[in-house]
Amino acid sequence: MVTALLLRYQHAAWTLLLMIAGFSEGGKLVVLPMDGSHWLSMRQVVENLSQRGHEVVVVIPQVSWQFGITENYTVKTYPVTYTKEDLDVNLQTYIDAHLAGQPFPFNVLSIYNSSVAIFNLLFSHCKSLFNHKELMQYLKQSDFDALLTDPVALCGALIANYFSLPSVFFMRGLPCNLHYKANRCPDPLSYVPRIFTMNSDYMTFSQRLKNVLIDSAEFFYCNGFYAQSLSFASEVLQRDVTLLDLLSSTSIWLMRYDFVFEYPRPVMPNMVFIGGINCGERKALHEEFESIVNASGEHGFVVFSLGSMVSEIPMKKAKQIAEAFGTIPQTVLWRYTGETPPNLANNTKLIKWLPQNDLLAHPKARAFITHGGSHGIYEGICNGVPMVLMPLFGDQMDNAKRIESRGAGVTLNVLEMTSKDLSDALNAVINDKSYKENIMRLSALHLDRPIHPLDLAVYWVEFVMRHKGAQHLRPAAHDLNWIQYHSLDVIAFLMAVVLVATFISLKCCLFCCRKCFCKKGRVSKSSKSKAE
Repeated sequence: MVTALLLRYQHAAWTLLLMIAGFSEGGKLVVLPMDGSHWLSMRQVVENLSQRGHEVVVVIPQVSWQFGITENYTVKTYPVTYTKEDLDVNLQTYIDAHLAGQPFPFNVLSIYNSSVAIFNLLFSHCKSLFNHKELMQYLKQSDFDALLTDPVALCGALIANYFSLPSVFFMRGLPCNLHYKANRCPDPLSYVPRIFTMNSDYMTFSQRLKNVLIDSAEFFYCNGFYAQSLSFASEVLQRDVTLLDLLSSTSIWLMRYDFVFEYPRPVMPNMVFIGGINCGERKALHEEFESIVNASGEHGFVVFSLGSMVSEIPMKKAKQIAEAFGTIPQTVLWRYTGETPPNLANNTKLIKWLPQNDLLAHPKARAFITHGGSHGIYEGICNGVPMVLMPLFGDQMDNAKRIESRGAGVTLNVLEMTSKDLSDALNAVINDKSYKENIMRLSALHLDRPIHPLDLAVYWVEFVMRHKGAQHLRPAAHDLNWIQYHSLDVIAFLMAVVLVATFISLKCCLFCCRKCFCKKGRVSKSSKSKAE
């Protein structure tokens, strides 16, 4: 509690200092965000920059999940060729591919195909943007100081390259660890787990073997994800473009990571870690929620949400979950918009929207059931609430593994779990004190920092705007080819020197031996002839 209060005072002080600095030299920033939950945390940075006197222009497609018009900053929109229904269908196909439970390798093929489809759809709006002559002319003439983007869909990275703008990447991560590879960051397979492996950083031989095999396959399926994007980028930039070309030119990588949650690994100086940026101060609960929380009594309550993108589940699974909730004494607040399960217990409240962070910050919060998205996990860590994790797709399986490996939660397979499994998991994280102790330890570590992640993110965006980039943080590795980077030319030279030296030495030895033996042979023949 003391740490949290200190953090809030520090946050207020830093905000005041940054505001004083910000109003003195306002800049111009263009923002190309990523749709969905990715936008929710970036929006905080955008609004903060706008409040500090910068001219912020957010460029978004007219069709989206989460984007909306606001008075806090300027919004420029452009028409696209898809509909909201197209987005929903592709997302559902992507989720279904992860939840289908198909055997290997059919599951890999299914996930790959659905991933390519959604990547192509999300990138198609970039073609629409480049075809919008009026908006492109506006971007060209506006003389922006920098560009802020989430690079998952590559469009922001392409715009930055096209207009030669210094850029800042704001992100959780990229497929195939591209955020590390593009930054030429050391990436040892021995203790850095690859996505979808669900390995920890301490791996057995079989897990390291799995890590190597998945890393080997990443080259092929990542190129497949971005094939259409790279083809268009090459056409626009009028040169052959690779993924690393587009991504490696950025100035600063704002990573929504914190090594309290992530596994420690090598990083580069232009990578700034802002995990927990979405954790805000607790606000007073609305009267509706306050009455539910107060009525929960000494047992407290449980928060259940599958994130901003998933609020309905099949009825069969909903009935299993409802049955499990009926076996615990806690009140359950369930974010759910589907048909009400017929066996819903009296202790369970179905709600279309939850003030998730404010509920988790309440002292009566006993557990958090989450799909394992990074936003929810960091809110659980910030507020010290143990978790039951039901990962659905993407990096959520690996996120769940990280929390479980730290003893702060229990992971369930949403396809195979029964009502008893969920009930047992809830009873474990609520009644076993070790889960609460472990999550509180993580929370204390996470909150013990000199500057709030939001202030840190704002500082580095302004830094790039002021200095037109951060070239001094760019490693020389970017200017080396693969052979030079791994010193293969040096190794080959040294091997050649050793081989030549060995060859010369052997030749000299053989020459000396021949001379010696030939001389002895002549001496022995001479002695023999004299004796005769």
